Amino acid sequence: MSAPQLSIAIPAHNEERFIGRCIESVWSSAKAHGIEVEVVVALNRCTDRTRAIAESLGARCVVEDSKCIAAVRNAAVRGTRANAVVTIDADSWMQPHTVAKVMAKVHDPRFIGGGAAMWPERWSLGIFITGLLVARRIAGKGISGGMFWFLREHFEAVNGFDESLISVEDLDFALRLKAHGETKGQRFGTVWRGGIITSCRKFDTFGDWYLVKNPDLVDRIFQGRDRAAADHFYYDVDR
Repeated sequence: MSAPQLSIAIPAHNEERFIGRCIESVWSSAKAHGIEVEVVVALNRCTDRTRAIAESLGARCVVEDSKCIAAVRNAAVRGTRANAVVTIDADSWMQPHTVAKVMAKVHDPRFIGGGAAMWPERWSLGIFITGLLVARRIAGKGISGGMFWFLREHFEAVNGFDESLISVEDLDFALRLKAHGETKGQRFGTVWRGGIITSCRKFDTFGDWYLVKNPDLVDRIFQGRDRAAADHFYYDVDR
């Protein structure tokens, strides 16, 4: 079996509410431009219908039950077959031109890989202010996130996502990928038009102003190794 042009790697912990929309958005975006893709879902401690839904939509599933999102992301990527890979969270979805925009950049020798613009599914003043607080922490670093795209060789060169981190593993990955690119004369890119939409489930659960009112929690999450903070906001939240 020949490898697809692009692999989509999705980490998923009890994502039956969102995984269908995510996968369907991938197929739709790829089909719109005639690009052959595969979808690999890394199942993490799933007790719901995530696997059944994913497989019914043509995704292939692998299992990684570590309570560490970096390990789940790595398992998803390493379960793929294409040389060009995209990672996207299960509660996000692509837009019609996302796959085409990625394909235009991922093989461009000017780029080591990159991220994407990420827009919330709804807006409020609290969500906007929270976005500014988070943006301030990465301002000037020359990176973006939400969805990452890269060639497999560059992913392996930076040893994937750091499994010693239990939060902000995506920020860390972006910074290390950018630094690796600089050694090769390549830059970190961003898919702006054709970025992704993400759910507001954290805001729906905790409230639109929660992180603004709890800056200490944000500080602890950005440390990357605070298990209590990560469990509270990510790992132990009801889906």
